[in-house]
Amino acid sequence: MDNITNNNWNIWYKKICKDFNFSEDDDKYSADILNNLIKKYGKFNKSHLHVHNKCIVFGAGPSIKKHIQLIKNNFNLNNYTLIAADGATTALLEENIIPSIIVTDLDGNIDSILKSNKRGSILYVHAHGDNVNKIKKYVPKLKNIIPTTQTKPYDLLENHGGFTDGDRAVHIALYDLKIKDITLAGMDFGNIITNYSRPEIKVELKEADDIKKLKLVYAKKLIESLKLENENIKINNLIK
Repeated sequence: MDNITNNNWNIWYKKICKDFNFSEDDDKYSADILNNLIKKYGKFNKSHLHVHNKCIVFGAGPSIKKHIQLIKNNFNLNNYTLIAADGATTALLEENIIPSIIVTDLDGNIDSILKSNKRGSILYVHAHGDNVNKIKKYVPKLKNIIPTTQTKPYDLLENHGGFTDGDRAVHIALYDLKIKDITLAGMDFGNIITNYSRPEIKVELKEADDIKKLKLVYAKKLIESLKLENENIKINNLIK
């Protein structure tokens, strides 16, 4: 079943490939590698995944630690499905929070992802053109994986839309998990990135490069589009 017919992802994907000069063939190749590995190691059975009717999607923006503290003080986390976008996993672990789900293309802190996965986090692992080596290296070390692709879904691969880990997590919450009340935390969409997002940088905060800035522009546009297309869904961003 084509699980991207309920949104406009195909239109967005063509724009993204053009603006970033991405190769659909490279994306398909990476997806093939991921699919074959999941066939070998097994796909997580989503019938075993319990989700609440509300969720919090954690991004790795500059506001993440402040938002985690706000949430710890004001939210009953037992009533929410907690979804970490890749590098946000590290920030959550620092606060002794294990996300229910991690949405990742494997470029965050892999030690945090491995640790959280061992403690129960389900992984939506994403294939795109430039993460083939990470897929080959880390997928055999992980468990409870749901594989996703940017291109046409087939076999074990799913595509619920979304470009960056953060906005893809919102797409997954909405279109796959059917959650209708989504709170965004640490989703700043600005020009500053954190070392949660890019573990290779040696400082806590740094101005994003032009490619990252454009990715964040797309992430914001995609989430705004979801709000317009789904008027019966609540998608609220915490105050920065």
